Amino acid sequence: MDCNSQPGLLPIDQAISAMLAAIVPITTTEIVSLADSLDRVLGQAIYSAINVPGHDNSAMDGYALRHQDLTPEATLNIVGTSLAGHPFNAALNRGDCVRIMTGAVIPAGADTVVMQENVIRQANTIHIQKAPLCGENIRRAGEDIAINTLVFEQGRRITPVDIGLLASLGIQKVTVFKRLKVAVISTGDELKPLTNTLQVGEIYDSNRPTLIALLARLAVDIIDMGCIADDPTKIAAALTTATAQADVVISTGGVSVGDADYTKDVMQTLGKINFWKVAIKPGKPFAFGVLNKQNSDNAKGWFFGLPGNPVSTVVTYHQLVLPALRYLAGEIFEALPSLNMNVQHNLKKQPGRTDYQRGQLITHNGENLVTAASNQSSGVLSSIAYANCYIVLESERGKVNAGEEVKVVLFDKFLQ
Repeated sequence: MDCNSQPGLLPIDQAISAMLAAIVPITTTEIVSLADSLDRVLGQAIYSAINVPGHDNSAMDGYALRHQDLTPEATLNIVGTSLAGHPFNAALNRGDCVRIMTGAVIPAGADTVVMQENVIRQANTIHIQKAPLCGENIRRAGEDIAINTLVFEQGRRITPVDIGLLASLGIQKVTVFKRLKVAVISTGDELKPLTNTLQVGEIYDSNRPTLIALLARLAVDIIDMGCIADDPTKIAAALTTATAQADVVISTGGVSVGDADYTKDVMQTLGKINFWKVAIKPGKPFAFGVLNKQNSDNAKGWFFGLPGNPVSTVVTYHQLVLPALRYLAGEIFEALPSLNMNVQHNLKKQPGRTDYQRGQLITHNGENLVTAASNQSSGVLSSIAYANCYIVLESERGKVNAGEEVKVVLFDKFLQ
């Protein structure tokens, strides 16, 4: 069986392309302080107004000197000291040197720093035991970032290190795209809040807390719509309310073909389903579309209907929803890098869907090894909680024998 023998199943790469083609990234920006910019997406490019470092400075503790004075028998006179934040404010003359510390400004006239380990000092003079090359041990002004150069392009998601780099440029505020507003709904009569004592046939609602936690990594504003019973009228009301408040609505459950799966049908009456069912395992019953916003003729409320099984919820969010949300937020991003490795044991697989099996990548005796979770059921959330990577098996591939090469993708910060 291949994906073409399963009518209506869209290959995952085509599903992602279709979503990105439909979605229009936001353009509204705001200015925030650098301290509040972590994980926000830059709304305009940043150029450096200064050189970093701002001056030629020493890469070592030693002595700044003129390289032309380094004759074999030369003895140099120490005429001062240059410390970080306290430069030596005179020019070096012939035969002079300056005691200098790491990060201190290179004095005028000096062009080389000799390490203190290569010097014999006697009172206020030094004799060079090992001559440095001209220009050695000097970090040049603008060596890290030169004035007027591009630092970060528009669409970059700001990392902790980015904040440090921007601080080194003296930048106090940045322009970022507005936060997305994302509403989260779970559906199902069997789902109960954590405060309840479970009765026979009931389970705790884990999908909604999982999605809210995953979305928190994305720096969006989250609207928790709660858990809605399997009732078309209540589902319709919840989707309408959510769409009025949010840019995106994510629901779990109700998009399969069961007798109580109403979400997809209700959604068709409130908007449009662009596609339904993707050739991905776990997570085939995945819906993407747009809900009609009542408060604006132009605004669109993007809808993602995720399967109800917990692992299917996580995998479809990570592989399908996350790229769409990042694109909608104005971010420029690339797919995660992958590794080709030999799997340690046999893997079950039927052709027809791209399979994201949960695995563990470890290093043992200097060798990287990958193993799959023993239970790959879409209802076993521990299989992904204890994993650190996907073993991605192509849609046309069948069972995999131990020792065969597989594609491995490590979990990123948006999942782990």
